[in-house]
Amino acid sequence: MERKTAKDFDQELLYLYDFYVHGKIDRRTFLERSAKFAVGGLTAAALLQMLSPNYAFAAQVPQEDNRVKSEYLKYQSPAGSGEMRGLCARPANAKGKLPGVIVVHENRGLNPYIEDVARRVALAGFVAFAPDALYPAGGYPGNDEKGVEMQRALKPENIIEDFVAATEFLSKHADCNSKMGVVGFCFGGGMANRLAWRLPNLIKAAAPYYGGQPKPEETAKIKGALLIHYAGLDTRVNAGWPAYEGALKAAGVKYEAFIYPDVNHGFHNDTTPRYDKSAAELSWGRTVEFFKKNLAS
Repeated sequence: MERKTAKDFDQELLYLYDFYVHGKIDRRTFLERSAKFAVGGLTAAALLQMLSPNYAFAAQVPQEDNRVKSEYLKYQSPAGSGEMRGLCARPANAKGKLPGVIVVHENRGLNPYIEDVARRVALAGFVAFAPDALYPAGGYPGNDEKGVEMQRALKPENIIEDFVAATEFLSKHADCNSKMGVVGFCFGGGMANRLAWRLPNLIKAAAPYYGGQPKPEETAKIKGALLIHYAGLDTRVNAGWPAYEGALKAAGVKYEAFIYPDVNHGFHNDTTPRYDKSAAELSWGRTVEFFKKNLAS
C-alpha cells in the first residue's frame, strides 16, 4: 500500500480528522464535512480509512526482535479498575537492574504502535511498561475507532489510578532500579504530565508528546525534569502551552520544550499520514538522551 503523508491532504481535512478522533465531532459529522475533499472517485469514508492507522508500518522493533525480551504482565490497581495488564519490555542482554519508563498510549488503548514504542524504549536501555487502559473492557480491540469508543466509555478517574498503580508496579519490579520516567502521546502526553505531579517523588523524568497541560497548582507539585514536545500545527493542544510554561517557570520546574514547525498532532505515530519522519526522529533522539541523562545511576 502506498504510504500517504500529511502533504497529500488539505490541512482543513487533517483538522477535521483530529476533531473526530478526539471526540469534538462524531463520525457522521466528519463524513459530512469531509465530503468536499472526496474528489477523483474517492468517498469520505475512503478518506477516513486513508487517514487512519496502518499497523503494517508499526514495526521499527518487531515483536520477534531477539534484542528485546517482552511479555504481558498483570498488576493490581485497587483504587482504579482492579486487575490490569500491560506490555513489559527490556533488553534481552540486560545485566542488573535498569531505570524504568512508563509508556502511555493515545486515547485508544495499547495498539501495535505503542507496543513498538515500548520495545524501542527497551532497546535504548530501559525496562519499559506500557499499560492498556482498555484491559478492564477486554483490551485493545484491534481497531482504533472501536478503541476510542471503548476508552471514552471508561471512568477517567479509574484510568488515572490505573496508570498511577502501573508506575508504582514498575518501580518495584525485580528488573527496575526504581528510577522512573514516563513518555506518553496525545492522551498519554497528558497522562505523563499528570504522573509527574501525582508521583513527584517517583517520576524523575517525563516526556509528554502533544499532551494536555495540568493546572498551575498541580504543576507546582512537579519535582522531576520535563522534556515537552508539541506539533507546530496543533492549535488545539498548543493553546494551553503559554499558561503551562508560566506555571513551570513560577514553580522552578526544570523543563525544556520544543515546538516542531509545520507538523501535525500525532507526528510521532508512524502508522498514519500525520507522521513526520524528521520531527519524529529528532524528538525521539532527544527523548532517549533525556532519559539517559536524568535516569542515570
